[in-house]
Amino acid sequence: MNNVTKIRVNASGCYDILLGSGILQEIGKAVSERFSKCSIAILSDDKVFPIYGETVMESLRNEGFTVTSYVIPNGEASKNLDTLTGFINHMADAHITRTDAVLALGGGVVGDMAGFAASIFLRGIKYIQVPTTLLAAVDSSVGGKTAVDISAGKNLIGAFHQPSLVYCDSDTLQTLDPSVLRDGFAEVIKYGVILDKDLFQVVSRPGQADINIVIARCISIKRDVVEADEFDRGMRGLLNFGHTLGHAIEKQSNYTVTHGSAVAKGMVIAARIGAAYGMPDYTEEISRVLVDYGFDITCPYNAEQLYAAALSDKKRSGSDITLILPREMGACSLEKMPATRVLELLKQIGL
Repeated sequence: MNNVTKIRVNASGCYDILLGSGILQEIGKAVSERFSKCSIAILSDDKVFPIYGETVMESLRNEGFTVTSYVIPNGEASKNLDTLTGFINHMADAHITRTDAVLALGGGVVGDMAGFAASIFLRGIKYIQVPTTLLAAVDSSVGGKTAVDISAGKNLIGAFHQPSLVYCDSDTLQTLDPSVLRDGFAEVIKYGVILDKDLFQVVSRPGQADINIVIARCISIKRDVVEADEFDRGMRGLLNFGHTLGHAIEKQSNYTVTHGSAVAKGMVIAARIGAAYGMPDYTEEISRVLVDYGFDITCPYNAEQLYAAALSDKKRSGSDITLILPREMGACSLEKMPATRVLELLKQIGL
């Protein structure tokens, strides 16, 4: 394939990330170069599948793969055990075996669920990520974190299970609702704050950067972090900048606040906490860029509400919570503190 960027990930499972424009119809060829002929169970949602499902299935069938599909309602509300069980039963009914594979066609919800289903079905089968949102392309499709939500919190049931291929056609971003595309830029901005000040400057003006270059840079950053700390015991925690409190906002809103919007709010809160914690204050710089992208960065919840939700965060360790705080643009630190200290800091910044 021409004009395709290939990024190799060397983790517990080694795989390629293929990125390009207008390449979706060639996915069958890319899969056939890496997989023996088998059955592939596609998980997608009711917004993405009507647009891209037939293209993907036809391309795979043309290369000799047997394809089945399972379509779920779009949105975070579908990311639960009932939906997961439905897909697993579909795979069982379709006689998917250990030599077969799952393919996630969609955004982060679909990717997380498909990956988790692949990790537990028949004690683990291969899966392919085909992200169709910016957020999934730059973040959730890479690195092998898979999960579903339960009533106690987001992503509390999951597994580390690396994909066997990530295949990203950036043209799929053209069919996104503007709000969904904007959500992805929250993660892009996050990468700039935590590890790449040049990237932060590149994306500080909406609409100015080449989206393929931005995606490739974000993927490369995440690749490097995953290779250094695949199982999230150290520096991979930096990728959670804005997420602990962002997840708390999502939970308190019953997931009516989208992930990207919640992360945007969480990054601003983290910057404010960093200043209260004695670090340089980057609140204005981060806030300005987020507002330019159209994010509402206000938080509708108080300190006690955020604290209560944060106590269920999967990254909590005993009585401690680790916050990621900016010490300079492009460099954050992991600050482990008693959970009660988080509550004090939230109150100190006026929430």
